[in-house]
Parts: sequence; structure tokens; C-alpha cells
Amino acid sequence: MIKQQFEAPARYKKWTYGLLAVGLVAFLAGFFFLGLSKDEHDKTRFWAGLLQNSLYFLMICNACMFFICINILGHSSWQTTFRRIPEAIAAVVPVFAVVSLIVFIGIVAGHQHHIYHWLDKEAVASDKILSWKKGFLNPTFFFTWTVITLGVWILVGRKIKQLSLRADAGEITGEEARKYIWNNTVWAGIFIVFFALTTGSTIPWLWLMSIDAHWYSTMYSWYTFMSSFVGGLALIALFVIFLKNQGYLEHTTHEQLHDIGKYIFAFSIFWAYLWFSQFMLIWYANIPEETIYFKPRLQGVYKGIFWFNFIINFIAPILILMTRGSKRNYAIMTFMAIALVLGHWLDFYQMVMPGAVGDHFSLGWYEWGMLAFFSGLLMFFTGRALAKAPLVPVYHPYFKESLIHHT
Repeated sequence: MIKQQFEAPARYKKWTYGLLAVGLVAFLAGFFFLGLSKDEHDKTRFWAGLLQNSLYFLMICNACMFFICINILGHSSWQTTFRRIPEAIAAVVPVFAVVSLIVFIGIVAGHQHHIYHWLDKEAVASDKILSWKKGFLNPTFFFTWTVITLGVWILVGRKIKQLSLRADAGEITGEEARKYIWNNTVWAGIFIVFFALTTGSTIPWLWLMSIDAHWYSTMYSWYTFMSSFVGGLALIALFVIFLKNQGYLEHTTHEQLHDIGKYIFAFSIFWAYLWFSQFMLIWYANIPEETIYFKPRLQGVYKGIFWFNFIINFIAPILILMTRGSKRNYAIMTFMAIALVLGHWLDFYQMVMPGAVGDHFSLGWYEWGMLAFFSGLLMFFTGRALAKAPLVPVYHPYFKESLIHHT
């Protein structure tokens, strides 16, 4: 008998509510001591911390829907046995979308020009570079494209999940199965195209790259996407291992875990390729307009974060996950998944903080408290989503094929 319905164990609830409690205390303390402070650096730290966490968790959750869609388009069956996990994580996108939108409103309406320098109209008027970009970097365009992006992510993601749940009603065969697969393929294609137009190009420019408004990189969106994608893959691995240890996902074996490990291994290398290519080209050219981005990260107070980021997100996974056995070992995969979720959180930290707070570096109680708070939110809403539907789509047309998957 397949153990189909998820019930959050006491320990899971304890960790979830513990993280939420710690995070809520940190948020309230941050609001009163930083957000309401008369010191501009404190205010900037408060909003920058919220921006970093809301965008990181939003993008790694949305990357799980990207994972589902690329497998739909590739007609792959191997992930069918654990597909409900990335679906559950992606179901948290609306929550983090609302949180991110509130943060954006607070930053833009609150005129937090230390974060987005283009909010200062006088600075834009007297700055040739910012003047050239004002057609793109302005509140109207920012919110219009942000709302459209979040809306499409939510609506199309929900449609794909609804199609998946239809497989729970009964066996799908023959012409009905072909129609079912076709509908999935169409909606996955729509998501991938829009994902490319947003996460793969414009959205990282607006939300993150515009923090350093004088600087630009044609590789930045790919780099941001890859960081969030590896973080999303690591989350999937964590939930797969957790559910396996709780006696769920009977048909998910070392074969599927091995393939998740291969994804993490491969795209950690691709992340490093983008990291090195962006850095090397700018270092080699030594053009002042480009090196301004790396100077505080490489030579300033963020130097330790910069190199640790490279070690934890590339050196560690390529050495530890190189062998076949390591990708099939629950303990090793759990360690690497946690390390990579944290590592790419630090990656987003060094994307946001140097341009926002400058040399006023801080990685203290508030930053770790926000990580705890958003982690608690992720665990709470993912757990709730997992409990709403059967964990295994046994009537999916590809389910039987997934049972004989070998890698």
C-alpha cells in the first residue's frame, strides 16, 4: 500500500514554528530598531535584508516550476514519482510574490534611493548614465512589469498544477492520455517562454542589477537564474530525502536521487562558468564602468563573502558530488543540499548588499533572523501544499515508465 497522504510530523512542525518565531522576533526588532531609525544606513539595511530574502525565496520556488516544465517539454518520466515535491514548493510562489510586492512598495514609495539610486529624480537629471536608463528604470515601468511578471508566474504555474492533479481522478489512457500530455506541453511551453523573457532577461535587471544602476552585465540574468535554479534543485533534494526518511515516496529510489544529484552537480558547474566568465572578462578589460561592481566585492569588506561564495557553490559540489556513490548517499546529499541553499542565499546577499549599504557591512542577527523567517514560511506553506494532494500521481501516463527508471 502506497503511503499517499502527507502529514507533517511533530519535528517538522517544531522546526517550522521555531524558525517562524525566531524570524518574527528578528523582523519586529529590525522594524523598530532599523526600519524606524533616523540613521539612513539602518533603514537601508532593513529594506535590503527584506529585498534579498523575498527575491531569493521567490526565485528558488519559481525555479521548481521551471524544473517541472523542462521535464514536461522533454517528455521525461524519471521525476514523475516525486513530481509533487517541486509542485508543492512552486505553490509557495504566490506567497513570496505578495511579500516581494509589499517590499517593493515599501522601497519605492518610501523613496529608498540608497537601494535604488534611480528613485532620486535630481540624481537622475544630473547623471548622464541614469538619464539614458530612465525610460526603463522608473517606478511606473518597474511596477507594471513586476505585476505582470508575478501574475503570469502565478496563473500559469497554477494551471500546470491543476493539470497535474487531474491525474489523480483515474487512469488516463489512449486518446485521453495524448490530449493530457499535449495540454501539459502547451502550458509548460508558455511558462518557459515567459520565464525566458523575465527571469532569463528583464526581471534580474529591474530587481537586482538596478541596485548598481551605473553598471551592467549581459550575463547577469543568466547568472541570477542559475543561482536560483541550483537553490531550487537543492530544495527538491532536501524534501525528497526528508519524505523518504518519513516512509513516503516508496517508488522514488536511489536512481531518482542520483539524477537530482547530477542536476545539482552539472548546474553548479554551469553557475561557476557564468561566475568566472563575468568576472574574468571584466577583470581582463579593466574598464572603470565595469570594475566598479567587483571592486567592493573583491577588494572591500565583502571579499570574504565573495570567495566563500565560490568555494561553497562550486568547489564543494564538484569535489563532493563527483562520484556516483555520493549522489546516492542520503547524508552527503542532505549536507550538500543545505550547503547550497545557504550558499546561494549568500550569493544573493552579495548581489544586493554592496550596492545598497556599501561599506556598512553587516551579517548579524537581523540577516540571519530574516533567513529563519523566510525558511519558516517556505516550510509552512510547502508542508501545507504537500498535504493537499496525493504524494504520488499513480494515474499519470508516465508513472509506470518512471518505476523502471535506471541511471
